[in-house]
Amino acid sequence: MARGPVVNPRITIEPNPNRVIVRLDGVIIADSTRALVMRAPGTPDVQYIPREDVDMTRLSRTAHVTHCPYKGNASYWTIRGSGGREVENGVWSYETPYERMAPIKDHLAFYAERVDAIEERPATT
Repeated sequence: MARGPVVNPRITIEPNPNRVIVRLDGVIIADSTRALVMRAPGTPDVQYIPREDVDMTRLSRTAHVTHCPYKGNASYWTIRGSGGREVENGVWSYETPYERMAPIKDHLAFYAERVDAIEERPATT
């Protein structure tokens, strides 16, 4: 049986007005003033960062895939920090999200508990 989207009007996606920086082992993995923040009831906010603002040389795709009834299928990447440390499946992306979640296409999200920090700072012009 094919799985289709489930609509939850309480899930929101909005531009984050702040600069978002993701660090692992002191290395900046992502730095963006164009992040989107997804808010969903009962879960922490998630920052979705455009791929162009992520150091993709520090990521390697894995075979891991999960399904969300609201967003679609997620692909995963392992993050390489400094000194050879690897964080398996520490990053995910909905490469072909359901239509209602289309804004997060071409964006990546990081597990906050698997990186050293996801910082939000005032954006400077």
